[in-house]
Amino acid sequence: MRTKDENKELDIRQKAIEMIVRDGFDGLSMQKLAKSVGISASTIYVYFESREDLLTRLYIEVQNKFEKDALDNFTADLSFEDGLWLQWKNRLKNINKDPLAYQFYEQFRTSPLINHKAIKPAIFRKVMNDFVANAVHKNEIKDLPTEVFWAVAYGPFYTLVKFHLTQANMAGKPFSLTEQKLKQAFDLVISALKQ
Repeated sequence: MRTKDENKELDIRQKAIEMIVRDGFDGLSMQKLAKSVGISASTIYVYFESREDLLTRLYIEVQNKFEKDALDNFTADLSFEDGLWLQWKNRLKNINKDPLAYQFYEQFRTSPLINHKAIKPAIFRKVMNDFVANAVHKNEIKDLPTEVFWAVAYGPFYTLVKFHLTQANMAGKPFSLTEQKLKQAFDLVISALKQ
């Protein structure tokens, strides 16, 4: 059995993410990936059992990093306003740190081609559910269906992120997300969700 080289594995992971973001899941073949990394296709199988194993492990790695960053200094018992603002800032920091990983995560998360059942729900979900339940219990926010809450609490954030990553708004005009713009949207969200 060949010895594993951590740098080579990192190159495989990074190139795979780049190819998926650029060409979609159909654009990723082990042959193309090997060529872009400068190795033989059989070398990839030293690190990953299959294409599906590679994709699943990439997703889990990106998800774990996102969750770690999102939960930085965050607890479920924070006030709703402080906690949501921290979530927005932590998530934006994670996205800005590695925009390709975020785009890969979004593609993977919404792809019907991927076996999502193989990926176990994360602890992150419980912390976030507890955070919202605490805010409702403390009468800080309205008790809303999950989908409505999510659309109001995070929809504006992710719309601004999309504009930020494409560097243009819907009209095609240049756009850059500043903390002032983020806070302006955040204040509107807080007003909409308060009791």
